[in-house]
Formats: sequence, C-alpha cells, structure tokens
Amino acid sequence: MASTTPDLYAALSRHTERLVDTALTLEDSSAPTLCAGWTVGHVLSHVARNADALAALVRAAVDGTGETMYRSPEDRDADIDAGAGRSVAVLAEDVRSTGAAVNPLLARLGPEHADVMVERVPGVPFAPAGRLPFMRLREVVYHHVDLDAGFGFEDVEPDLTRLFLDEEVARLGRADSPPDLTISSAEGGRWTVGSEGDVVSGSGAALLGWLARGATAGLDATSLPPLPDGR
Repeated sequence: MASTTPDLYAALSRHTERLVDTALTLEDSSAPTLCAGWTVGHVLSHVARNADALAALVRAAVDGTGETMYRSPEDRDADIDAGAGRSVAVLAEDVRSTGAAVNPLLARLGPEHADVMVERVPGVPFAPAGRLPFMRLREVVYHHVDLDAGFGFEDVEPDLTRLFLDEEVARLGRADSPPDLTISSAEGGRWTVGSEGDVVSGSGAALLGWLARGATAGLDATSLPPLPDGR
C-alpha cells in the first residue's frame, strides 16, 4: 500500500521533470501513443489537467471546499481534447507548471486527511485523500511510458517498481473474478492472487508492463490469464 512520505513527493518531482524532458524531445503532438486513440497531445494534456483535478481534491480534503475532481466525465474529456492540439513545447510547459503547482499542495495532506473521501464527480466517491500523492505519481510515470519515446518501466527505480506492483496486484485481486495466480519477479518479489495457481514470472518492469498495460514481452508463463477490462 502506498503512503504519503517525503520520498514519494521527491519521486513525484523527479518524474515530473523526466516527463517534461522527454516531451521536449518530441516534435509532433499529433503522433500516436500507447494509449489507444490518444495522441501525444492527449496524453500530455491529460497529465496537466489531472494535476488541476488533484489540486481541487486536496482543497476539498484540507479546506472543505466541496470541490470534485471533474464536473462531469464529459467535461473531463472535453478539457483533454481542447488542449491536445497545442504544440509540444506549450504542452510540456503546461505539464511543468501544473506539476509545480500541485506537488506542494499534495504535501498539505496529513494523517488527519488520510481517510477523507473525495469525489471524482459530484456524488461519486473517488478515493481517500491519503492516496492522492501515490495516484499522481502513478499517472506521471505510467503516462510517461505511454508516450513510447524512450522511457519504459525498466527506467523506473526498483523501489517504485515494487510499490506499483504491490498496487497492481492488489487491484487485480479486487476484480470481480480474479485469477488464481502466483506472480514472481526476478528481483525477489512474490505475490499471490486468489489461491496459488499458474506462475507468471519476469523482471519487475516486465511484470508491471503486463499488469498495468497488458504488455507481455519478457514474461515467462505457460499461459497468461486475461486481465480485467480497463487495465
């Protein structure tokens, strides 16, 4: 389970900078990404608007403003689309500036806010506020990978890879019909979903690529169970 520690905040600042650096090497915001139907512009626009959305949730938890992450699912999608056509330089600056604004805001969350439920849209619970720093870090890192521009899960620090794997295995276990599965990483991690079943092994990066994005390269398994929709 993720926790809001200074190391987590440091990782968020570091990975935001890495994402911006990668974005600035790109030339075409209309280029495809690993997110089906999303261009580079969509991915970067989403990361920036996610920062704004999480800033609103911090204010809701800490200041009691009643803000939600998005006004509606339609507004969320419209905001992403509206920004997707900008130049890469403008998009990268949007990611940088919104990240610089939200990162210190997330540090306002203390133990007293950990269990405060915040809402995705009005009336729809999203998560306890204590989870927000980890969720922001996951957005930044995963979408950096989605740009398919030279940064992959193998470039994520081992301690963060383990943190993400813990979360992905927990999510898999909460699925409606989780498989019986043992997951084993070359770095020594081992997880069981359901009862011990088929073994899937590989590096932590390969396992994370599978659990988070459905990639199968680098895995060793006699068979791979289907992952729940939406992963």
